[in-house]
Amino acid sequence: MNWMAAWLLLGSPTFAQQGTNPLARDEQAIGQGHEIYNRSCTSCHGLDGAAGGRGPALGAGRTYVLRTDEAIFGAIQKGISGTEMPPAGLQPMDIWRVVAYIRSLRSTASDAFVPGNVENGERVFSNKGKCGSCHMIRGQGGITGPDLSNLGAQQTLQYIRDSLTKPRARIPTGYQPVEVVTKDGQRLSGIAKNDNNFSLQLLDSRDRLQFFTSDELKEVIYKKESLMPSDYGKTLTPGELQDLVAFLSQQIVNKGERR
Repeated sequence: MNWMAAWLLLGSPTFAQQGTNPLARDEQAIGQGHEIYNRSCTSCHGLDGAAGGRGPALGAGRTYVLRTDEAIFGAIQKGISGTEMPPAGLQPMDIWRVVAYIRSLRSTASDAFVPGNVENGERVFSNKGKCGSCHMIRGQGGITGPDLSNLGAQQTLQYIRDSLTKPRARIPTGYQPVEVVTKDGQRLSGIAKNDNNFSLQLLDSRDRLQFFTSDELKEVIYKKESLMPSDYGKTLTPGELQDLVAFLSQQIVNKGERR
C-alpha cells in the first residue's frame, strides 16, 4: 500500500480544513455513517436523526447553524464550546461517514442518487399513475393537487416515497376534500381552497372555483381521507414505482442552478 492510500484510509484533518467530504453522496459511506451515528451519537440525539433528550434533530425540516461539511465535521471532532456537545472521539474517516449520513438526511430529492428510468417514470406519471389528472408540472396537468414542478428541490426523497405509498396523517391546508350542501338544495364536492367562518371557496370536480358565504350553505362535510392515492406500491410494479420516484426527484425549476 502506498503512502497516499494509507493516508486516505486513516483519514486526515486536512479534509476538514478544506471543507470537502471525500465520501459525499457515497451510498455505502452513508449507510456506514448511519450505523456509526446510531451507535455513537444517540446518547444525546435521537435514533435515525430524530430529536433526542439532550440534542436536536439532525434530519430535514429545520434551519441549521452548521450547514457545511466542514462545520459539521468540526462539531463532531471537537465538540461545540459552551454547549453539551462533546468531541465524539471518532477517527476522521468515520466522522466523514457520519457527515455524509447527516447531509443525506437534510438533502432534497434532487441532491440524492435515485436509480430508475426517468423517461419511463414520466410515462407512468402521465398514464398508468394518472398523476397528471391532479398535479401540474411545468404548466401541464391538473390543478386539484399541488404543482410538482419544483418537487425535487423542495422535498426529501423519503417524503416523495411516503406520499406515494402511505396515507397522509394530515391533509395540507388548501387541499381538504369537502362536500357542501347549499340552502337551495345543491350538493357539490371538491377541495376547500379557502375556508373561514364567513365564506368558503370550493374548487369543484370540474376545476371551477366557486365562492359561498356562510349564510348560503346548509351543510359542510369535511372528508377524512386525502384525494391523494397512497397505494402506488400495490397498483404499480416495483420497477414502475422506482421509475416514478426517479422522475419526481428530478423535478426542479432551475436545473442549471442544481446543487
